[in-house]
Amino acid sequence: MKKPGLSLKNVLVSRPIVLSICAVLMASALSACGSKDPAKDASAQPQATTAATGTAQSKPAEEKKTVAVTQVTNWFAEPEHGGQYAALMKGYYKDAGFDMTIMPGGPQVSAAQIVASGKAQFGMIQGDDLIIARQQGIPLVAIAAAFQKNPQGLIYHKGQPIKDFADLNGRKVYVASAAGYWEFIKKKYKLDTVQDMKYTGQLVNFISDPTAVTQGYITAEPYALKQQGYDTEMLLNADSGYNPYANVMFTTEKMIKEHPDQVKAFVEASIKGWDYYKDHSDEVNPKIKESNPDMTLDAMKYGAEKQKELVYGGDAATNGVGTMTKERWSTLIKQLTEIGVLKNEEDVSKVFTTEFLPKK
Repeated sequence: MKKPGLSLKNVLVSRPIVLSICAVLMASALSACGSKDPAKDASAQPQATTAATGTAQSKPAEEKKTVAVTQVTNWFAEPEHGGQYAALMKGYYKDAGFDMTIMPGGPQVSAAQIVASGKAQFGMIQGDDLIIARQQGIPLVAIAAAFQKNPQGLIYHKGQPIKDFADLNGRKVYVASAAGYWEFIKKKYKLDTVQDMKYTGQLVNFISDPTAVTQGYITAEPYALKQQGYDTEMLLNADSGYNPYANVMFTTEKMIKEHPDQVKAFVEASIKGWDYYKDHSDEVNPKIKESNPDMTLDAMKYGAEKQKELVYGGDAATNGVGTMTKERWSTLIKQLTEIGVLKNEEDVSKVFTTEFLPKK
């Protein structure tokens, strides 16, 4: 499977961005990590032994003992994980006491299940998917949100008379089955003549029909389409009023109860990484590419620039990267309940916590 934004020669496979896919993954058996390579902090490995004596080489007295920790992201390595890779590259995780491994996600990887099973201590997920996981009995807790504004949206060919979501009526829209945001948008904008088309991960149908619309990420698909000569514009789902936090860092209730110091250290190191990535993405992107060689540095540069306002704007501009509010989470829970994705409203006090975020 290729990362969205890599190629349009035959099939462009996008990351799953829908609630139904999350449910399928959670119901399946645990999967190994994606086809890309995990990233480790090479400076935080166990001490080596000498070839001659077989005895352990001594470490500097001031070096702290590190704890082996794994985090699993929500897709193959990309700029949307820039802060995590910056923290690894700059040694922030090591300074926090971790021998950190970043396990890339992918289309057959459920970060929720991997973390819930204890195979990883931390993960990354969409805000709505985390709520659904809790409704399914998986006790996940959001501890920071990398994206204040969700990068998901609906892409259309430039020049089409589309200014708002209401203008989608009568058009073919390629969206994965039972997408929560799409159910919300259809209901809010009364899209009674829109044609729901099954999204398969391919863009060929969208390309061949100038009037069609397709799901995608502002950080990826528009770049790939432009590289192939197709100019597009986009409606961000967040502008419809459906704006779940994206790339939410999470752990389990058990981890918070038993190792709150590690949770705090992880959040602080990750946020420090995101603060660094803001102005040093060109330095960090080659590190990301080591785990995802298929993605070009130009594509990463595009993604890093497009996501700046989504990560560092909004509430983050005042309260810092990672910040979350009860109001945002409560609104999302209510929306998911109203469109029938949730049978019962989740207790928002158990869904997220800001206690581990750096104080401003």
